[in-house]
Amino acid sequence: MRGNNFEDPINGITYRKLLPYGRINPRENALAPDSMSLERHRLLWLYLNQKTNFFKDDLRFLHIAPEYCFLPIFKKQKNLNYTTADLNSPWADVKMDVHQIPYQDNSFDVIMCNHVLEHVEDAHKVMSEFYRVMKKGGWGIFQVPIDTSREETFDDPTITDPKEREKHYWQADHLRLFGNDYGKKLAAVGFEVVEDNFINELSKEEVERFALPKGEIVYFCKKSN
Repeated sequence: MRGNNFEDPINGITYRKLLPYGRINPRENALAPDSMSLERHRLLWLYLNQKTNFFKDDLRFLHIAPEYCFLPIFKKQKNLNYTTADLNSPWADVKMDVHQIPYQDNSFDVIMCNHVLEHVEDAHKVMSEFYRVMKKGGWGIFQVPIDTSREETFDDPTITDPKEREKHYWQADHLRLFGNDYGKKLAAVGFEVVEDNFINELSKEEVERFALPKGEIVYFCKKSN
């Protein structure tokens, strides 16, 4: 698969093609086999590099449900006081339930938790916990799958059958499908939310070369007070 058609910006390795990914309707050229990054991971990597202080300032960083493609790099960063957390992941430093994060108020400069809020029982409670443990002036990124054709999040607790959940929420272990109101939900717990259309700041050539998710918005959340 080595070649020059695609590049993983996380490690700089180039490929003739990437691997398909997805159980239903697999996406072509989605998974980079060395880092195991998907489209959204590569977009986030570029965003962190180009639009945040993540690689520059001394930061206390809480990484919930840590992605494998980022772990070895983040662990080596001397500017990060890095804590990984998850309920089940063997990679996590701390085992915890995000409904009750075991840290004091205003503990972290940066919090990252991606593709988790669609799985939790009470998304509002978890968002509130992220806000609580973030320092004033801190920021976070909390990406989720979003149905951009839906103005409001669909969340029906009576849907419990895995097949029905897959039908309505795109995956059998999802408990909701977020809509275009996702940013408002984050703002409701106190965050200043920037719905950053960063993908459109990149060239068409970059989007194709890095195999990025066209149309994905980055939800950048800041705690000012």
